Amino acid sequence: MPAQYQILQPHDVRISASHEAFALDVLIGLSQTPKSLPSKYFYDKEGNKLFQQITELPEYYLTQCESEIFQDKKGEIAGLIGGNQFNLVELGAGDGHKTKILLEHFLKAGLDFRYVPIDICEAAVEGLIAGLDKHSPGLPIEGLVADYCDGLKWLSNMNEYRNVVLFLGSSIGNFSHSEAREFLYSLWNALEDGDYLLIGFDLKKDIQLLERAYNDSRNVTARFNLNLLHRINRELGGNFNADQFQHYSSYNPLSGAMESYLISRQEQVVDIEALNQSFSFEPWEPVHTEYSYKYLESDIASLAEETGFTMVAQLMDSKGYFVDSVWQVSKGRDVDRSNS
Repeated sequence: MPAQYQILQPHDVRISASHEAFALDVLIGLSQTPKSLPSKYFYDKEGNKLFQQITELPEYYLTQCESEIFQDKKGEIAGLIGGNQFNLVELGAGDGHKTKILLEHFLKAGLDFRYVPIDICEAAVEGLIAGLDKHSPGLPIEGLVADYCDGLKWLSNMNEYRNVVLFLGSSIGNFSHSEAREFLYSLWNALEDGDYLLIGFDLKKDIQLLERAYNDSRNVTARFNLNLLHRINRELGGNFNADQFQHYSSYNPLSGAMESYLISRQEQVVDIEALNQSFSFEPWEPVHTEYSYKYLESDIASLAEETGFTMVAQLMDSKGYFVDSVWQVSKGRDVDRSNS
């Protein structure tokens, strides 16, 4: 059976990602002080292409470290999550480069599973499926173009397979600590008792190493951030001149996060046709685009406990830069949500 994907419609779920949501988030973000744009909108077709280039940069250690973990620990991961039939669900799969290591091993080990990439970007899902059809023609795939939790809820209602969810890279780091708890509560609620989550965490480390990863020598990360402005121009009729903004990223030791901004080089006014609105920028005014929070191992253990998961394993690369943590959904105990 050939691989396929589908786009969840409003009658499938109550809420879905949309052009209108993008427009509303831009309106809210650029109307507030300080200005901001949500990092989830980095990943349109061009953004995905640029992020793939970022993962191949020598400064960007995260992908290298996680690939090493999967290569060295693939047998251990299969032993932890294998068994009866399951859905291997990946949230925001990108090009699936790292995941292919697990997919190949699971197929060779004879595990009975179906791969389900979920992403709000149709082009990302379509491109991933096309690539995997060539790379692993026997792999059962069913992609979903949907919000993560909506996709998981729909999947749980459609079959009785266990779900093993992958949330890789430092994606959880894009959430503040309260947002991370809220997201993980939602994920826990969408899953069933005994389901698994394999989630990546970038660990706290030397600050110069962190800052090099987010300010690469080839300026690919800068182009990735500036693509947000190009996307507004393309999809919402904006007239941003990206040359009048510069990318800036630095580590905040108080928050424990890398923080990224687009900074206006001069006083300027930008019109956005879809919003019927103009936005004024002062010289050197920042527009916040991303947080990337870094964790201690103790932070990870606390986060699992607070959000209803049981930690099963901590898988770390040889340099101690990155952790893939394996959690299992526990629904037989109360969860303290007072800190959310």
